[in-house]
Amino acid sequence: MKDIKLGTVESRFADIIWMHEPVSTSDLVKLCESELEWKRTTTYTVLKRLSERGIFKNDGGVVTSLISREDFYSMQSERFVEETFQGSLPAFLAAFTSRKSLSETEIAEIRNLINSYEEE
Repeated sequence: MKDIKLGTVESRFADIIWMHEPVSTSDLVKLCESELEWKRTTTYTVLKRLSERGIFKNDGGVVTSLISREDFYSMQSERFVEETFQGSLPAFLAAFTSRKSLSETEIAEIRNLINSYEEE
């Protein structure tokens, strides 16, 4: 899949769509006016830009996603680990845990995730 990046404001806009999809463009304008203090033209401009990037589509005034929120943020996480830690997940975890302790629940979740991959 192509490399898609979103700025902070674009991410907030995308989250609004993902939370409400399918959403009519008129409802999206109202949501963005309320949550982002945007004018109608700004909403349409950003929607067009993200549609051109292949993230959303506006079909007959109904906006839906072409990439799920989970898939998008998964791609972002993968890119971060690739760019910052040369693709090494252990290096990322070592850096992450050097400043933040993991709870017993988080440790158990990581163990379960590792075990599920070993079983495959």
